Amino acid sequence: MKALITGGAGFIGSNYVRRILDGTLRGISEVTILDKLTYAGSLSNLSELSSDSYRFIQGDICDLDLTSKLAGCHDVIINFAAESHVDRSIQSSRDFIMTNILGTQTLLDAARLGAVQTFIQVSTDEVYGSIPIGSWTENQPLLPNSPYAASKASADLIARSFFRTYGLDVRITRSSNNYGRNQNPEKLIPHFISNLIDGLPVPVYGDGSNIRDWLHVDDHCEGIHKVLMNGGPGEIYNIGGGVELSNINLTMQILKLTNNDPSRIHFVDDRLGHDLRYSVDIRKISETLGYKPRIEFEDGLLKTVKWYQANESWWRPLKAK
Repeated sequence: MKALITGGAGFIGSNYVRRILDGTLRGISEVTILDKLTYAGSLSNLSELSSDSYRFIQGDICDLDLTSKLAGCHDVIINFAAESHVDRSIQSSRDFIMTNILGTQTLLDAARLGAVQTFIQVSTDEVYGSIPIGSWTENQPLLPNSPYAASKASADLIARSFFRTYGLDVRITRSSNNYGRNQNPEKLIPHFISNLIDGLPVPVYGDGSNIRDWLHVDDHCEGIHKVLMNGGPGEIYNIGGGVELSNINLTMQILKLTNNDPSRIHFVDDRLGHDLRYSVDIRKISETLGYKPRIEFEDGLLKTVKWYQANESWWRPLKAK
């Protein structure tokens, strides 16, 4: 298959590309990356890869002329491109509406008019909203609570409509919180690690009781690839890590791994509309596609800490912005 990977210079997208090109994920013969290279995407994420092994195009998924030309010569589109930071969406939601909604609609139009066989929409568990007990299944209603989550839920619904209306083979994945190498230091885990390296406090929202399910980016990439290779048209698949931690519990683990103590914690005013708990049921993708998370959280977090400690030259320019 010839794959157009949008947002392929971002955190999850670049890790997916890396695993394709190193042969871990098989079935894709040619890779084209389309990325706008905003704050969330950087060519440094691809610096370890041979430039001869993929084609890179800097561009916007909202550009119908460009995406139509690219769609016409690719078999699949995997859409990682997104504005993804909740705090930024609270400060200003316009870019999230433009990229996550209009950009997805533009890509879908390009796919429909081109030769694209399968369209993978990479989404988030945040579209379901907060759940006090139990876990969301794929048929639960969408009740997003932040502008970011609302923009991703909107994109999911538009993607579903292209399957129902036009018969386009659209498949949607919804993952829990990702962590791993090459994640922008504005996100919780790399933000805390980089702050501690610099001797700065770590800001914990509220009392730290908010709960998230953590998923290593490599496990997420494997789940997406299983959906691409063997998923069903029009289907939605939750991808989770099965590791639910309160923010304060996670913070304590990061402090321990970096030889710091709780005095480094700085409790700050809670985020507006902060969801208390996310939890997704992954039985569907496990039972139908054989997915299960393989990376133990303790091992994955330790490797992530060590990566940021060893790669200050990667994250310092991003944090300086």
